[in-house]
Amino acid sequence: MIIIHAEMKVNREVEAEFLESVQELIEASRAEAGNVSYKLLKDTDQDDTYLMIEQWKDQEAVAAHNASSHFQAFVAPAAQFLTAPLQAQAFAGQPISK
Repeated sequence: MIIIHAEMKVNREVEAEFLESVQELIEASRAEAGNVSYKLLKDTDQDDTYLMIEQWKDQEAVAAHNASSHFQAFVAPAAQFLTAPLQAQAFAGQPISK
């Protein structure tokens, strides 16, 4: 499983437009065959900071997502919403059974 954390610093003046724009990305990404989970969370410690937590079955699923029309449609204009470059980290992980 591939886990991605994408931190976004959003300009508060366009936060409403950002949240509207990102909804289509979230819904379409959740519908992708290789998606396990796709969530946008607001940081409670850092103002204007959001974290996209993504879980994908494998690297092929991530590549397909990155090439998808809905991802490309969001990424192209995303800079207009951000006050800093997007910071993304990817991790390999597996669920732990108890």
